[in-house]
Amino acid sequence: MSNHAAGLPVRQGLLCLIVAGIAWGTAGAAASLVYRAGDMGPVTLSFWRCAGGLVLLTAARLRRPRPRTAVAGPRGRRILRAGVTGVALAVFQTAYFAAVEATGLAVATVVTLGAGPVLIALGARLTLGERLGRAGSAAVTGALTGLAVLVLGGGAATVRPGGVLLALVSASGYSVMTLLTRRWGRGGGTDSGGTTVSAFAVTSLCLLPFALAEGLVPHTAEPVRVVALLAFVAAVPTALAYALYFAGAAVVRSATVSVIMLLEPVSAAVLAVTLLDERLTAATLAGTALMLGSVAALAVAEARDSGRRKPVPVPVPTG
Repeated sequence: MSNHAAGLPVRQGLLCLIVAGIAWGTAGAAASLVYRAGDMGPVTLSFWRCAGGLVLLTAARLRRPRPRTAVAGPRGRRILRAGVTGVALAVFQTAYFAAVEATGLAVATVVTLGAGPVLIALGARLTLGERLGRAGSAAVTGALTGLAVLVLGGGAATVRPGGVLLALVSASGYSVMTLLTRRWGRGGGTDSGGTTVSAFAVTSLCLLPFALAEGLVPHTAEPVRVVALLAFVAAVPTALAYALYFAGAAVVRSATVSVIMLLEPVSAAVLAVTLLDERLTAATLAGTALMLGSVAALAVAEARDSGRRKPVPVPVPTG
């Protein structure tokens, strides 16, 4: 959890992102079980997820010494980075939950996760000078096609303009978070562990008033089960996944990050079939195959290209 972006090879960054995407996919199944056990709302669940993740990340950070390769930078810059990243994360999560409520899970997922790679690829080209290339464009197209088949192939979906707009807002928050993490990681010496902790502190504060309005403590006949599920959500798809995400996103090209993170719906679909007894359909298999193939192709291309780039020297403090 305390990796520092400047010292993380691209191949390790890819592995971090793959594990993070798979871990993110477990959140949906856990959330479904939480909803079945009580009346907890989505914003409250998001708050407890972030607050619990913040506690775990802080504890893990305090237990490990800070490497000398870490460059903290000016306090004002660190505060700005934490604030912007935390707000973007809060917008990403909250707008997505609102989109699910407004237009349904299928449409919200397709628009949010489908628009994300497009916005990130465009933003990376305009602000970071990162070219996607023909192979990358083909991989993004294949991944988005697989996402649409995976999520929409199982049945009819209702499209509501308000929900679509919220999903686009969510995708924008995710895109800003990814692009800024990549930009700051280019400078060398970025403390990804500190970025993650600070971002979750800001996100928790942003979500707290909305969670209070929705009800912080749910009514449930199975309190032990709800607490255990919340602990899992805080530990695996939050503390672990986001720590790996911020570490990997700092060294891997932004468009590649966005496609690899589409492993989330693949992981969620597998869990839905194996854990929640949902029906395995041809659309599930076809969409999963398309997305996994696209992710694998883009990851191979990123690892190959990374070997051709000149390494960035790691600044070591002299004091």
